[in-house]
Amino acid sequence: MLLSVFTEDLLVRVYIKLGSESDRKTWRLVCKDFLRVDSVTRRSLRVLRSEFLHGLLTKFKNLDTLDLSVCPRIEDATVSVMLSQAVNSVSWTRWVTRLVLSRASGLRYGGLERLVGACPCLVVLDVSYCWVYGDREAWAISSVRGLRELRMDKCLGVSDVGLAKIAVGCGKLERLSLKWCMEISDLGVDLLCKKCLELKSLDVSYLKVTSESLRSIASLPKLEVLAMVGCPFLDDYGLQFLEHGCPSLQELSAMVLYSLKDLKNLNTIRIDGAQVSDSSFQTFSTNCKSLVEIGLSKCVGVTNMGIMQLVYGCVGLKIVNLTCCRFITDEAISALTNSCRNLVSLKLEACDKVTEKSLDQLGSCCLQLKELDLTDCCGVNDKGLKYLSRCSELLSLKLGLCTNISDKGLAYIAHNCIKISELDLYRCTSIGDDGLAALSSGCKNLTKLNLSYCNGVTDRGVQYIGRIGELSDLEMRGLVNLTSEGLTAVAAGCKKLSDLDLKHCGKIDDSGFWALSYYSRNMRQINMSHCAVSDVGLCMVLGNLTRLQDVKLVHLMNVTVKGFELALRACCVRIKKAKLIGSLRFLLSTEILETLHARGCKIRWE
Repeated sequence: MLLSVFTEDLLVRVYIKLGSESDRKTWRLVCKDFLRVDSVTRRSLRVLRSEFLHGLLTKFKNLDTLDLSVCPRIEDATVSVMLSQAVNSVSWTRWVTRLVLSRASGLRYGGLERLVGACPCLVVLDVSYCWVYGDREAWAISSVRGLRELRMDKCLGVSDVGLAKIAVGCGKLERLSLKWCMEISDLGVDLLCKKCLELKSLDVSYLKVTSESLRSIASLPKLEVLAMVGCPFLDDYGLQFLEHGCPSLQELSAMVLYSLKDLKNLNTIRIDGAQVSDSSFQTFSTNCKSLVEIGLSKCVGVTNMGIMQLVYGCVGLKIVNLTCCRFITDEAISALTNSCRNLVSLKLEACDKVTEKSLDQLGSCCLQLKELDLTDCCGVNDKGLKYLSRCSELLSLKLGLCTNISDKGLAYIAHNCIKISELDLYRCTSIGDDGLAALSSGCKNLTKLNLSYCNGVTDRGVQYIGRIGELSDLEMRGLVNLTSEGLTAVAAGCKKLSDLDLKHCGKIDDSGFWALSYYSRNMRQINMSHCAVSDVGLCMVLGNLTRLQDVKLVHLMNVTVKGFELALRACCVRIKKAKLIGSLRFLLSTEILETLHARGCKIRWE
């Protein structure tokens, strides 16, 4: 009776206030009126199974975003089905502004042309990793006159001819990514820059372009973001063109930036893997005082002196990546934290000279820190984690291979950093059940957890993990003491679990996987390799978990060929990736292999 006084307009207002997808799913299940409100209000749709595509598009007619990137085997015939209801059916395309077709390599020129042609308001198109796409598909894309953003990463067949068609047809382009489009050269880039003067973001990484392309790019008056990583023919001579052009340039990713003199608007520099020197950092400090982010991952020549010179001038840095800068010590981190007190992200993976002193500095100076990567920093210990726990805003913490931390250190983090959503404890061999007890008590917002090869963890510890209801991604590879009892507790308590790695958990048998198949209905990816599952357990998992798309099933010694055959048949309509032992290639029936291929499943044989 109470619901009868609410008009549809009021219900729509309530629906819009719902923040999470799980809340909206619950809303849809209440009654038919709520379901109808969801249908008319939904603006985005990500389709997982192609057989439901026709019905969903008939139901949701006010979409502005359609994502088919995880939908197996999108082909030209699929487009015919999507547009099959003539005038009434096409209504779903009226408001679509964003279309994601990433990895939809089965969709070729004819289907692509029909699909983009049916979306008159289309402004964003993603065809990245459609590796078979070439100039004909580029021709189809060029018909979208209002296109503002286009991603074509790894469209390996697109050449200068195809890029020219897009440049002429899509003159309003503002964002374009051509990463790994290996057939594109200076000629295509030059024409692009002459025709698309509205470009604000351009990615030409891993192309065979030279400094002549930079001459063309420098003429773009509105360019703000330029990525040219892995372009071996670029040099400092080409960078001079950027200094005299591109007045709006703010973000630059490249391998050579040593001659920067006049790019004062830059706020982001990424030179991962480059050869640098102290003088390079002096240049950045003097000429790039607006820097907010710098990426130095795997750079050769990064020293304490260089970092101290950098932070002397760039006090506004918030994001710093020093991954594999192995000569960095506490001295550099001290200078960084004292100068850049608004730091929110710091990556120090494999900086093995960093010790508890650096964490003391972080805990004292950088209280807004949200992301910290200390993977393989062997100098980190429990005392350091106590200091670090003062950074109560932490959301992501990676401690993999930090073998000197224990339950005591983890308890400090759990008690004080309650906002953490991602925690990596890979091969932290001194972490045990007591640490996980503290974690489950303090970190209720945890969504991603890696416990792989933490050999001190038993069923008791994993039962504590089952109390973290928000957990969606869990890695427990190599937990030799984990049995079906622990897995059952996780499955029953973590209903949002979507990604699970159980490789080398040899004590988990069918009873654990039965619980998983009953409770974990959101599971999309699972690694069961080297587990003790049998034919029955495997069939239960692959048959009952209807959202499963990626499975790794290597060395299942208790599963017969017939068991594999039946399990793969049970999931062949939805599975996208499968990893199997190589010998099964000759033992499984031709019929099931052809069916999986036809459904768009990619099998990796080990």
